[in-house]
Amino acid sequence: MDTTVKSQAPTGSGAATGLQPFLHDACVVLAAPAVALSRPAGAMRSGADGFFRGDRRFLSRLVADVEGVPLAPVRTGHSDASTAAFRTVLRGVGEQTADPAVTLRHTRTVHPEGLRESFEFHNAGPLDVTVPLALSLDADFAAMDDVKAGRRAAPPGVRRADGALRWHWQEWESRLTSTPAPDSVDDEGGTAVRAHYRLTLPPGGRARVDLDCAAVDRDGFPFAPAPTRRVPWSRPRLRVPDHRFPRLLDRSLDDLAGLLLTDPEHPQDTFLAAGAPWFLTLFGRDALWAARMLLPLGTDLAAGTLRTLARRQGTRDIPATEEQPGKILHEVRRTSQLLDEGTTLPPLYYGTVDAGPLWVALLHDAWRWGLAETEVEALLPHAERVLAWMAEHGDADGDGLLEYVDSTGKGLANQGWKDSGDSMRWRSGRLAVAPVALSEVQAYAHEAAVGGAALLRAFGRPEADRWEAWAARLRDRFRDRFWLDDARGPYCAAALDGQKRPLDTDTSSHGHLLGTGLLTEEESGLLARRLASPELDCGFGLRTLETGATGFNPLGYHIGSVWPHDTAIAVHGLARAGFPDEADSLVRGLLAASETFDARLPELFAGHGSGVDTGPAPYPAACRPQAWAAASSVHMLRALLGLEADVPGGTLRVADSVAECWRPLRAEELSVAGHALSVAVDVGGEVRATTAAPVSAASRRG
Repeated sequence: MDTTVKSQAPTGSGAATGLQPFLHDACVVLAAPAVALSRPAGAMRSGADGFFRGDRRFLSRLVADVEGVPLAPVRTGHSDASTAAFRTVLRGVGEQTADPAVTLRHTRTVHPEGLRESFEFHNAGPLDVTVPLALSLDADFAAMDDVKAGRRAAPPGVRRADGALRWHWQEWESRLTSTPAPDSVDDEGGTAVRAHYRLTLPPGGRARVDLDCAAVDRDGFPFAPAPTRRVPWSRPRLRVPDHRFPRLLDRSLDDLAGLLLTDPEHPQDTFLAAGAPWFLTLFGRDALWAARMLLPLGTDLAAGTLRTLARRQGTRDIPATEEQPGKILHEVRRTSQLLDEGTTLPPLYYGTVDAGPLWVALLHDAWRWGLAETEVEALLPHAERVLAWMAEHGDADGDGLLEYVDSTGKGLANQGWKDSGDSMRWRSGRLAVAPVALSEVQAYAHEAAVGGAALLRAFGRPEADRWEAWAARLRDRFRDRFWLDDARGPYCAAALDGQKRPLDTDTSSHGHLLGTGLLTEEESGLLARRLASPELDCGFGLRTLETGATGFNPLGYHIGSVWPHDTAIAVHGLARAGFPDEADSLVRGLLAASETFDARLPELFAGHGSGVDTGPAPYPAACRPQAWAAASSVHMLRALLGLEADVPGGTLRVADSVAECWRPLRAEELSVAGHALSVAVDVGGEVRATTAAPVSAASRRG
């Protein structure tokens, strides 16, 4: 995803100019491509607050007041991703004792085309009460990249229809309908209005005002809501001694449902938007990883994601967008994105080095989890084009490794998942100069070549031998170029810089290498010990950068923070490589972190660690929910159970034992080859899998 914007120093009277708004205390309610952000008590006042659809803000202010009455918010809660409720006490109204008498229940429901705000007052006291409700409202149609950057541009000529609750600008219109109609509407300056209601409540009585906001978008967002909001995965039930795990799983699946989008001309093909609010659109890398993590719940999401990206696969060399033949895209937006003074991304941007290998890896894994052969075969030409891109464009200098460089001078300087400008560095703090070859990208490429060869051979297509040989050469080059030593022994560099020098930092990227076939058993053990060290494992997950590196920052986007998906990838790699204890430790860390975030893991959080804090501090501008953070709960469950499907080969593998802290465990309504899968672990640790799928379950050590 694109990086955090560069901020400017506050100017003038102390007002912050160009500072990215913080989200850590925001209430986020969504049904992609729509999202509402507010203060914890429900008010939309400033910063990133508002109702957005398709990267455009259709409501910038919504503040409910009861004139002359102090309001005391007492509770905020979500029933699912699309609904939140706020409970408030009207202090001193209708009271004859110290007990509150009149309360307001404000409910917010987001749907893909708009939102509803319901204000219901209840008088539980013995007196007649009159409530003078006032709603302060405005719309500015700000673009998401301006909101994210904290840019305070002049009003763009927004107009309000005569006295009505309706705003419009260019191709956008915000229509508000009130039931009942307000008693009066006053101007508040500019385009803001204040709608007044006088509500009468007898003892035990209730009164309600509903406000519906319809977002009219004639410009057209590139993607559409998923039809009927039907989710393309099974809904597993998990019973385990640690109550935090089922709660995290349930909340994550609710959030993932809110992130679903579809290709408008192919509504059967759904995929996950990357995250709310900044990335509520298609990102190649994020969508692929999230779909891969959810494979134990079915292959429909994987198929939709693969096809949606395949339709947009590069066909030409276009330097301005970094499109190349066979390349898988990075990001799709409505318009160009101005991230900072030096970075501008076009609406269709291909600046990523890893989406291509991850696309092939997902196709291979989906095939093994039971994606229909006809669907797999239809996508093989795209896989062949990705493999060709890896060898011809991804390896631009012909050294057998994949590297990247921003050829435009205006795009992302770093084009792996750690795409902030300061993420690639030596221990001394010096930044790497491109072209950069990332360690994890070599692992993805190795998986893609080996998996691609297996697909080609299974479907009778040529060049399987070529890609197996290519993968073998990559393993040799990786071993020769990336390994180095420090006082703790041998380890793997995070990357090679433009002069092919290995970056000597320990990073969480080690976890992406495990279980991919790139490493020997001995090499895997060396990296597993590094991941388990206190320099990387902070007690709540993996830090992106070791604490001993100059420039380590617990609140640095990719230089010391913890990303749940990154930790979950390491959990899965550790389990596959035969290090279940280290994997279990990381799972317990993320579950501890989930308590801090009400079971809704954010995009990232601070890496100070459990030795300093009882719970992790938020990264204030992080998306929440984020697709791959939410999907991490399923990936960790898969790792604990040791699930490895090979439907074409007729086998399903499970771990031969599960750690005592997870027993007894029962996971039901998983899915393989379209059939329900249940896995049970008894108190003695024995694992049993049950399914009607055409596979034979067998245990494996892990």
